[in-house]
Amino acid sequence: MTTSKANPKVDAFIANAKKWQEELKRLRAVLLESELTEEFKWSQPCYTFQGKNVIVISGMKECCAFAFFKGALLKDVHGVLTKPGQHSQSTRWLKFTSMREIAEMRSVLKAYVREAIEVEKAGLKVKLKKTSDLKFPEELQIMLDELPEFRTAFEALTPGRQRAYIYHFSAAKQSKTRESRVRKFMPHILKGKGLLEE
Repeated sequence: MTTSKANPKVDAFIANAKKWQEELKRLRAVLLESELTEEFKWSQPCYTFQGKNVIVISGMKECCAFAFFKGALLKDVHGVLTKPGQHSQSTRWLKFTSMREIAEMRSVLKAYVREAIEVEKAGLKVKLKKTSDLKFPEELQIMLDELPEFRTAFEALTPGRQRAYIYHFSAAKQSKTRESRVRKFMPHILKGKGLLEE
């Protein structure tokens, strides 16, 4: 078994972490025992296999996390993986709040890391839902049909931005609320901005 080489940027990241230093060191140790390459991307430790992102570890306010980019493809025989967000299609993670939890899960983590590497070796991909597969709320569809400039601007958005808007508009239970949300964000969309962009 080859051992991954420690990346100095990750040393600095852990040394400067305000919380979860020991937990991050422990999670990192599991990954350094694998054949993954330790890199530093998006301001966090990222572990890759032949250039493909496999896992990131991160410290947050309430926990630290061990996230698999293609976690949806793992068998999860222990039933421990969860989605980071309601609409997450591919990523699955485990969250930790103590050294004890990590120690108890060490063998599971190692097995899941091996499986994640096998997923990459096999070239497997998560079949993501396309924005076109999503059901557009009627209120959005009406405005897209009636306002060609609005339709052009919406279609010019990235698929991720389109999905965020569709989810946001669809989440309202009443038609009146859905319509007011579409109207509220119309100027944003016309400027090519995403839901959370100023």
